[in-house]
Amino acid sequence: MSPEPDRPTAPQLARRLGTGSAVVIGLGSMIGAGVFAAFGPAARAAGAGLLIGLAIAAVVAYCNATSSARLAARYPESGGTYVYGRERLGPFWGYLAGWGFVVGKTASCAAMALTVAAYALPDADRPVRTALAVVAVLALTALNYRGVQKSAWVTRVIVAVVLIVLGSAVVAAFAGGTAAGGNLRPFTGAGVGGILQSAGLLFFAFAGYARIATLGEEVRDPRRTIPRAVPIALGIALVVYALVAVAVLAALGPDRLAAASDPLAAAVAAGSWSWLTPVVRVGAAVAALGSLLALVLGVSRTTLAMARDGHLPRALAAVHPRHRVPHHAEVAVGLAVAVLVSVVDLRGAIGFSSFAVLVYYAVANASAWTLRPDEGRPPRAVPVVGLLGCVVLAATLPTPSVVAGVAVVGLGATTWFVRRLTGRTRHP
Repeated sequence: MSPEPDRPTAPQLARRLGTGSAVVIGLGSMIGAGVFAAFGPAARAAGAGLLIGLAIAAVVAYCNATSSARLAARYPESGGTYVYGRERLGPFWGYLAGWGFVVGKTASCAAMALTVAAYALPDADRPVRTALAVVAVLALTALNYRGVQKSAWVTRVIVAVVLIVLGSAVVAAFAGGTAAGGNLRPFTGAGVGGILQSAGLLFFAFAGYARIATLGEEVRDPRRTIPRAVPIALGIALVVYALVAVAVLAALGPDRLAAASDPLAAAVAAGSWSWLTPVVRVGAAVAALGSLLALVLGVSRTTLAMARDGHLPRALAAVHPRHRVPHHAEVAVGLAVAVLVSVVDLRGAIGFSSFAVLVYYAVANASAWTLRPDEGRPPRAVPVVGLLGCVVLAATLPTPSVVAGVAVVGLGATTWFVRRLTGRTRHP
């Protein structure tokens, strides 16, 4: 383990979140726009085998969640795996995890903002949808600026709405008259490669549980709260995803599901409950808002941690004296996302974001392996399965996503070594 860097004392964030609020923030990150969109690409990769892919993604996510929870209890600071990698493996690995998270999740923020606009204004021109996306980003950034408790309260409302909409959509898909058990077979027609690719794509929808860990500095009694909140949030999300996956597959079949850009709306529209389709579209927009809210929250906290260590501008480490939030980091992230949605269509960046997130969790699992029993080390199989799972799923993502992911991770590594050689970054 590398010695802790000599970091200046920084203002601390306020610990205001209990277990319930932490679970809600994790759910708000996971049960978001991904559940309304991820099953189409997964069906194209594996057909009905996406159900196996979902199970694989859940196993990898569970291992990652367990490793992250144990590390978060040991290091209850903002920054998540950036902090764990730095403390357990050395500054470079922490930096690489933080780089992947900030860059990948900033792209995800932009994609979620565009998803809000696409569902809310499906027939509008691109400039109109872009304007709505920018407004959504700026509004949620302003909300986060006011304090994490307000963000948690809004996330709780969003999660409740989305769960009601998803439950209604599942009932409509099963009761609409088009559901058939034969649509759930065959499981293995796409082969191992297709199933693993579907798992990698579906993993993106699980990744939100890390948001609980990145908020470690704002959670009350983190050694108890975080290990409880992470598996609870993950378990609830898995049950919801499994129900939705079976419902849309049964209602549409693998081929129609693969062709649908809005799988839940398509499944509802195919049956006698088609009157519910507008409600599902509104629910998808609300879900994307929930994801965007939690994403901005998490990216700003990792930005805060990296700025404290000098890997990003020091000004981003400022904490608001009244609201006790990293207000400079939040504003910077919000503005960056607003610019991205104004000039680029980032829907295709979801695969790249999955790659970056899997790199992030690979570092988390490697860090968890180094924990001692007295530090709350998980069973040895957990970080091993998690690390191998992350590597395999990242490698089997669509080729453009892998190429883009390798390029961006390589750029981050190159930046680190250039700064080290020029003496512009600290190292033990």
